[in-house]
Amino acid sequence: MSDLDVTTPPVTRTQIVRFAGAAGDFNPMHHDEPFAQAAGQDSVFAMGQLTAAILGDAVAAWLGRDRLAGYGVRFKAKVLPGDDLVLTGAPVDGEPGRYELQAAKADGGEVVLTGWATTRA
Repeated sequence: MSDLDVTTPPVTRTQIVRFAGAAGDFNPMHHDEPFAQAAGQDSVFAMGQLTAAILGDAVAAWLGRDRLAGYGVRFKAKVLPGDDLVLTGAPVDGEPGRYELQAAKADGGEVVLTGWATTRA
């Protein structure tokens, strides 16, 4: 099996708002530009769980939804509207069925999320 190496389309404000509705996360930091700026942010930003879902979908397609047994992530940095993400994953040496994962910004390579996945034998 080859390693996971996928570049996503840009994250959009519409995608962020749609995820907010689906998840019930209506924190204005994610959809209200003036509110986010008044709080000291440059812009609104995606929920960490949205980034985890984007990576999780790619991982499930890569490893097989029926084989995926576990998935976990650690949030590292904000994802802004317009960010393209590079999603990568590779087997962990000496640990069959375990994979290291990462999501990074395509522009500059800042890591926004790290994680792991496991598969059934």
